Parts: sequence; C-alpha cells; structure tokens
Amino acid sequence: MKSLACAVSLCLLINTIGNAAARSKSSKMPTQPIKLYYLPPSPPCRAVMMTAKVLGIDLDLVLTNIMEGAHMTPEYLKMNPQHTIPTMDDSGFILWESRAIMSYLVNAYGRDDSLYPKNPRLRAIVDQRLNFDLGTLYVRYAGLYVPILFRGEEYNEENAEKLNEALGWLNTFLDGRAFVAGENLTIADISIIVTMTNLDAFGYDFSEHENLTKWFERTKKALEPYGYNDIDVAGAQMLASFLKKE
Repeated sequence: MKSLACAVSLCLLINTIGNAAARSKSSKMPTQPIKLYYLPPSPPCRAVMMTAKVLGIDLDLVLTNIMEGAHMTPEYLKMNPQHTIPTMDDSGFILWESRAIMSYLVNAYGRDDSLYPKNPRLRAIVDQRLNFDLGTLYVRYAGLYVPILFRGEEYNEENAEKLNEALGWLNTFLDGRAFVAGENLTIADISIIVTMTNLDAFGYDFSEHENLTKWFERTKKALEPYGYNDIDVAGAQMLASFLKKE
C-alpha cells in the first residue's frame, strides 16, 4: 500500500509539473519584463504603458530624461538612431514609435484580438484611426501647443481652428459608434485618448463635439482599471503645469 501511495504521489507530481509546463508553454506573456524607455509626461509613452496594463504585461520602465540628453548617448543611439521615446526592448527585439509598439504587444501577447482585430476590414478601421491620430489629430494638437510649451509663444487662433476641425472629424467618426473604431475598445482609443487627456488638462473646450465628449467619458471609465489616472492624467497634468509656468 505504501508503494502504491508513493506511485500515486509521483504520478500527481508529474501531472502537476506537466500541467504547469503546458500552461507556461501556452502562455503568451513575455519570459522576462519588457524594457520601456520612457518619460512620464510623454503622450506616446503613456499610450504604450496603458496598452501593456490592459494586456497584463509587466514593463521594466527605464526613465529617459530627454531634457538632459539621455536619448543622445552612444548606447541609446545604437539602440534607436532616431533617439525617440518610447523605445521598447523585448529580450533584444528593439522597436520604437508608440503605435507600432502597441500593435506589436497585442499581436505578440494579447489573449485575443479585441484590441487589434485580425479581421482585415476591422483592422483597417483601427489602422485608419491610428493614422488619423498620428498624421492629423496629434499634428494639429502639437501645432497649437508645442510652440506654447517649448517656445513660450502666444495662443494661435488659426492653429486652434485647425485642431477644432480635426476634432470635428473625429466627432463624425464616432457617429453610431461606442468607440473610435467600433463597439469595443481598441489601441486606437488608447492612442487618441492621450491627446484628448492633454487637451482636457490644458483647459481646451471640446464640449461642442457631443459624440467626442461622450466617448471621452466612456473611454476614461474603460481605462480606469489600467492606469488611466496614474499614467495618463498624471502625465497630462505634468505638461499642464509646465504650460502654466510658461
């Protein structure tokens, strides 16, 4: 009976080890924390950090103070010759540009494809919204606020109108949609909300855009469990504080 009990215990142990190995093998999580070179106020960094939290990915955050030239060291330039943040190092796989990083994280480690659909048409809508954010919305946001933040220039009404035009387009995109690319949260929402959070922190009034205003409240609530306040709002307030000093 003793030998039988030992045999049963051995079988249970083998099964436990086997199941653990199977879970480990099937797990999509990184084998070690992904390094992210970042600065807290940076909108693109904030978008990547929230995406990682939604996916349950641990990040090894490496503070990179671009104001002090930390992005211009020989080591950093070897890793990323464009010397931008965020930059990701996933066990030697180096990638920069926030939207590319966000897409990669979902493709590599997402439990499903809800954040970045595999269906070609659904993904195309997400890609369009990401490109709209990169090439239009963020550009017009930067056109208005970068001269104020970093050059001490006055508020430019013409640039404000250009930004408001882009917000109007985004408002139209949201007709009949809960989120910017459909009925569920995607990386396009996470990318766009950092721009909107900045505008909110800067006191920019976009309340005339009803769809956009409702989306903003809806998306904030969806991202609250994933660091919206600690990452996104906190970073935006840092920028707003700098704006007020100027």
